Amino acid sequence: MQERMSFKFVEKYKKESILAPLFKLLEALMDLLVPVIIAHIIKNGIGKNDMQYVIVMFIVLLLLAIAGMLFSFTAQWFASKASTGYATDLRQELFDNIQSLTYAEIDQLGTDTLITRMTSDVLQVQTGFNLALRLLLRSPFIVFGSLVVAFTIDIKMAIIFAITIPVLAIVIFTIMSMSLPLYTKVQGALDKLLATLRENLTGVRVIRAFRKEDAEVKQYKDENEALTKLNEKVGRLSALMNPLTYIIISVSTILLIRFGAIRVDGGFIQQADVVALYNLMALIIVELIKLSTLIITMNKSIACLDRIEDVLHVKRQMQYSTKPVNEDEQAAAVSFDHVSFAYPASSADAITDITFTAKTGETIGIIGGTGCGKSTVVQLIPRYYDVQKGKVCLHGVDVKDYPEGALIDKVGMIPQKAILFEGTIRENMKWGKEDATDEEIWQALEIAQAKDVVISKNGLDAMIEQNGRNLSGGQKQRLTIARALLKKPEILIMDDSASALDFVTDLKLRQAIAGLENKMTVFIVSQRASSVRYADQILVLDDGNLVGKGTHDELMHACSVYQEIYYSQFPEERPKEVLA
Repeated sequence: MQERMSFKFVEKYKKESILAPLFKLLEALMDLLVPVIIAHIIKNGIGKNDMQYVIVMFIVLLLLAIAGMLFSFTAQWFASKASTGYATDLRQELFDNIQSLTYAEIDQLGTDTLITRMTSDVLQVQTGFNLALRLLLRSPFIVFGSLVVAFTIDIKMAIIFAITIPVLAIVIFTIMSMSLPLYTKVQGALDKLLATLRENLTGVRVIRAFRKEDAEVKQYKDENEALTKLNEKVGRLSALMNPLTYIIISVSTILLIRFGAIRVDGGFIQQADVVALYNLMALIIVELIKLSTLIITMNKSIACLDRIEDVLHVKRQMQYSTKPVNEDEQAAAVSFDHVSFAYPASSADAITDITFTAKTGETIGIIGGTGCGKSTVVQLIPRYYDVQKGKVCLHGVDVKDYPEGALIDKVGMIPQKAILFEGTIRENMKWGKEDATDEEIWQALEIAQAKDVVISKNGLDAMIEQNGRNLSGGQKQRLTIARALLKKPEILIMDDSASALDFVTDLKLRQAIAGLENKMTVFIVSQRASSVRYADQILVLDDGNLVGKGTHDELMHACSVYQEIYYSQFPEERPKEVLA
């Protein structure tokens, strides 16, 4: 069984975690004294017609009520402080761990389930922890305290309590053990529903463009109904707790009154003692209602905590060297030596036996059909994933030998999907270089053909909405390119990052990058033959295999796959004999 990593955060709130239940026990003690005092009022006050005694005991009851309220408030304060602090630390630890994971681990876990675990699961754990601190000891203390008090009143009558309490415990823990796995399934179904919802919200334009609203509504309805059925199933099971406990308590109360009357008639106990025993039984009923709520909440919390623990136990498998590397400046900027790679949980290689070299300052074009492995190749350069076979080197050094962060500093990555964050344009640009001046930012924007975009938005202080909603696809791509250029990396990777640009802007961009003084090694991943045509070297991929390597002219003579791609985009250049 895995060690509970989340327990270490409880240590930080050890004082609050002890004081909260302690004050709740003091409050419970006040509650237990009430039936005893009422019995004394009946016996010694009302029975003997001593109103002064009644008044004194009434004042004692008021003092007990005030003390109980103060104890309750204090316990709640400590419980809230501990549970809120615990949830804050747990959420931060979860976020930090997710940030440390590689692409492989994040792919394995899934984005949607991580969002659920970061939000609703942590909140459910916080609620469960708060209730546990306040009721986990209080309710059993009341139940067993009532048993002890009952034995001090009358041993034979207390046997009813002694039988009732174990029966109640069996019922409660049976329902708890049966419902816990179901709550885990409920959270899993919630993950699935969230994934569908997220997919629909992000792809709403595509859904409407293809008139798939009805199909998506049906899918969401089916998954929502599946979640509802699971909730109903676990709800029905949990709902058994109250009626079953009420039946047991009601039968016990009937027996208590029945045998109490017999004991009173026999002169063994007084009527006031029966009243006290009845009040103790009523106190147990109240506590069992609280306990049933606590158990349901704790079942949910334990299921959610298990899901959080699963993420906390996923650790980065990628190891980094702590020693500085000695690069060979004469060696190729990037070299692949018989590299093969398969994504986690995939039975087939994404790329197989890839070998090529890219010299410093060269522009390398990578082209091929959809899903042929173009993006996979460039993601191995900054070591987003580790290869299974072969070796990827930068300046003669294996990427696995670089210290953490060293590769990222050398590589400027422009992903397929342009991602911008809520904030000003300046703030987004400074992701590339924190201390960048406005002059440097404008220079990068000009190279990326994005200067006119920023001017039209009234400058660097213009606000970008979340995910760049107030920008077009081409504008977002140009800004992300500028952000990467501001970094002035040794290796610039453009992973189909100009797909939303028109041909003229794409050409100007490539010319501007080629004219830079600091000669970057540039990788251009594209499905456009025009984007890679003038590259120093073009890599042609087909189903994960490198089927062509060379310049445009060389490939037009020797690579049928490249020819097919080129002529499909420029049919007017296809030779007549080929057409025939």
